[in-house]
Amino acid sequence: MQIKDVYSVVTDEFESVNQMILARLQSDVPLVEKIGHHIIESGGKRLRPLLVLLSAKSLNYQEKDQALLAAVIEFLHTATLLHDDVVDTSDLRRGRPTANANWGNAPSVLVGDFLYSRAFQMMVDLGSMKIMNILSNATAVIAQGEVMQLMNVKNPDVSEARYMDVIQGKTAMLFEASSRAGSVLAGASEAQEEALRLFGHHLGMAFQLIDDVLDYMGNAEELGKNVGDDLAEGKPTLPLIFAMQNAPEADAQLIRQAIRKGGTEQLDAILKIVADCGAIDYTVNKAKEEAALAKQKLEVLADTPARTALAALADIAVERSH
Repeated sequence: MQIKDVYSVVTDEFESVNQMILARLQSDVPLVEKIGHHIIESGGKRLRPLLVLLSAKSLNYQEKDQALLAAVIEFLHTATLLHDDVVDTSDLRRGRPTANANWGNAPSVLVGDFLYSRAFQMMVDLGSMKIMNILSNATAVIAQGEVMQLMNVKNPDVSEARYMDVIQGKTAMLFEASSRAGSVLAGASEAQEEALRLFGHHLGMAFQLIDDVLDYMGNAEELGKNVGDDLAEGKPTLPLIFAMQNAPEADAQLIRQAIRKGGTEQLDAILKIVADCGAIDYTVNKAKEEAALAKQKLEVLADTPARTALAALADIAVERSH
């Protein structure tokens, strides 16, 4: 099953989400709309809204509120992207200039704040305290994950366990909240809700692990960002953590110095070290383990096209090239 086949399971619902996003982006301040449209229309996969739709549909949800919930999730995600690009001083995302590159840091941060606020207005419209609790908790965890990552920058002593904590917060948490909130909207049983929560968690972990692999072996044109961006920022992701523990000492020291300094002067040498010592294979295998756990959690659901699509998402997460 390819990604287009996954989307085809919720074609009509996805169109409703797109319409909802455009409607709720409206603002009396033109720059808010301009920046909001720039990042939301920049070619993202909208995996998190897709998770909402598929989770709800896997439980035979028939109402219309899934479009509103999915749009909430997309606004929350987009707000984090606007803030992340400022924090990381990124100038390229999905092959296009970032909002901060085009308009500066201050407007990007403030429009991110607007999108967070608009998302919470939309949560109120949903009228579910449980969903609001899930999503408000998720935003706090995501923010903490981003701060943890910031604390790890240029620190070559970050452990694998601490790295996993970071990606659970900054990435997996919103996947988890998306699938869980979709299940709650559909009136899931406790077992179904927990299964879909854990599915989202493991899918998010797999997705981020592959993202970190692609930073060392991806194609810049396909990625829509520069290969080696993590190294340039001094981020010790799992491929580097594994390499520092398993490569020859001289190679490990080269990586440690590159992390402390930041930049990509040693990128070619480090790409070779990471590949030669098995760090890429190790990280990909970790992602495959997470994807397998994700699919395992779906066994409590009825066998429907939506469940099949969710399982396919887990495979696609580890097989993708961008």
